[in-house]
Amino acid sequence: MAEQTVVVPDIGGSEAAEVVEVLVAPGDTVALEQGLIVLESDKASMEIPSTVAGTVVAVLAAEGDMLNEGAPVAVVTGADAAEPATDTEAERAAPPAREAAPAPSEPEHAKPGEAPPAAKAAATGEPAAPAKPPAPTPAGAVAAPGTGRDSGVYAGPGVRRLAREFGVPLASVRGRGPRGRILKEDLHAFVQKALAAAPAAAPGAALPSVPEVDFAAFGPVEVIERSKIDKITAANMQRNWLNVPHVTQFDDADITELEAFRKSLRAEAERRGAKLTPLPFLFKACAVALTRHRKINASLSDGGATLTYKRYVHIGMAVDTPAGLLVPVLRDVDRKPLWVLAEEIIDLAARARDRKLKPADMQGAGFTISSLGALGGRGFTPIINAPEVAILGVGRAAVQAVQNHGEFEARLRLPLALSYDHRVVNGGDGARFLTELCQLLADVRRLLL
Repeated sequence: MAEQTVVVPDIGGSEAAEVVEVLVAPGDTVALEQGLIVLESDKASMEIPSTVAGTVVAVLAAEGDMLNEGAPVAVVTGADAAEPATDTEAERAAPPAREAAPAPSEPEHAKPGEAPPAAKAAATGEPAAPAKPPAPTPAGAVAAPGTGRDSGVYAGPGVRRLAREFGVPLASVRGRGPRGRILKEDLHAFVQKALAAAPAAAPGAALPSVPEVDFAAFGPVEVIERSKIDKITAANMQRNWLNVPHVTQFDDADITELEAFRKSLRAEAERRGAKLTPLPFLFKACAVALTRHRKINASLSDGGATLTYKRYVHIGMAVDTPAGLLVPVLRDVDRKPLWVLAEEIIDLAARARDRKLKPADMQGAGFTISSLGALGGRGFTPIINAPEVAILGVGRAAVQAVQNHGEFEARLRLPLALSYDHRVVNGGDGARFLTELCQLLADVRRLLL
């Protein structure tokens, strides 16, 4: 029995695809062409089949991994890969069958003091009723726990989890994947059809839909399919806006001295091979303010009955990419020096634009910074990324005339906008946090206090 490493075949593109489901585990027996993992790109989902029949020795891919053509998927021990035999060849290779009474799928139990049904039938000469054979299960099917209606359905764990969330019995869904496998697209189509067939809700029970418009009637148009990331972002934005009562407070931070200090570090930055932008200072100041105003770094839990205070400071960074908005997370910002933060900010932004972020890179944030200063704009009202309770929007710094002891001075001012969840953060909480943040940015020496 030889070991063979199954790799990702040509998947029709140069970009990596994400592993969304792992269908097997070490020790599982797999048939030739049985699915091992499911990859999902922006265009389609595809199942990567085993090129050999045998036993899975090791699974080399995990959910969330980004795989290219040739990447290892699993190691399988078995015979060399071969084309499956035809029915005629299989019949010639199989030994002649012997006539025998079929064994019952479940043994019949006799009452106390009574012979089993089979023995009773033999003694009386009456034929025993044949047992019903078990229903066949497709190769590679994942059985759900218990003996429910979905126990024999051919679907992966991700699809089963989604079906439980939707409350959809998988036995009612028609699978269009290989060998009748139910894919996420099949589940989505089933739900959409069910919603379309449902009776209209009473007026006011749901948001009114925006009517479709045939824009082609007014002139030339171009219709482009939105990317997966773009559609996910849109859904999250709508959910957060509808569920969170937003309040936004505005202020300007005087960063004149901060900029002078940053520019004085240019020579050291060149020696380090680093690029020191204003963002590391902003992240560091936010981290200090979050440790002093813990409610801004909290989250609602238990349906709003409790408040979870985080003892760590992980801050998300909104990054504008060609594929859509991504928010990688810088971890333990309060414990890292400026030079380390500067390197991590550049690294995460680059990996976000190159679509090399893993799901773990975008999880765990307690607060988010969205900076549009490089693009311009005086200010904006950012939408909170629930379950976080606050987000900071940063505009473009500008020189303004500020009165000081009766005289006007030219000062560099940075516009800030703090949006917060009014169920958790009151106006006083938001004002105190934003005021201290402005003080920290105005005098970076306060970061040491």
